[in-house]
Amino acid sequence: MKADIRKLVVQVDETLVEMGQRVEPPVRRAVAMAVIANPYAGRYVETLDELVEIGAELGGLLGSRCVAALGIAPGQAESYGKAAIVGEAGEREHAAAILHPKLGATLRQAVEKGAALVPSAKKRGTLGTAIDVPLGHKDAAFVRSHFDAIEARVADAPRAGEIVVAVAITTAGRPLPRVGGLQKGEIKGQDGLR
Repeated sequence: MKADIRKLVVQVDETLVEMGQRVEPPVRRAVAMAVIANPYAGRYVETLDELVEIGAELGGLLGSRCVAALGIAPGQAESYGKAAIVGEAGEREHAAAILHPKLGATLRQAVEKGAALVPSAKKRGTLGTAIDVPLGHKDAAFVRSHFDAIEARVADAPRAGEIVVAVAITTAGRPLPRVGGLQKGEIKGQDGLR
């Protein structure tokens, strides 16, 4: 099944100065959101295959939109994350069906690689509900400088029978990181951890 998309929203956040310090190069983060119809709204079904396939479609679409908005080559993406807000007539398991079985694979294609798990969040909400999309380095989960989040919100969504699906991608970790841990230059990118 193809996603029934009502709206696409893409936002870019660019940090130039943090605590009076110039950030060179600026940290750029993008979040792309799709507002889709929930094919299972208002009813319980045992198998959520339609949402699983929609997740595969949206991972590539939203990941590509973020990469384009950042103006980078796919391989220049450093962090990623995903999230979904299910309208009142749905359940959190609907968000899980979109986010977990297949969305990550197509998102990884959009950013060329991605050995690490894609951090995720899900919740139920109504019009204007916000969610923090968790972020982590795409190739090594232990890179502390890239532990972050970006807020996703669509003013007129989700309606009761909708789901807001969000994907976020960054060009760097937090501005001015200094809490130690595995450094970006030390990444092996083989096991998704280091």
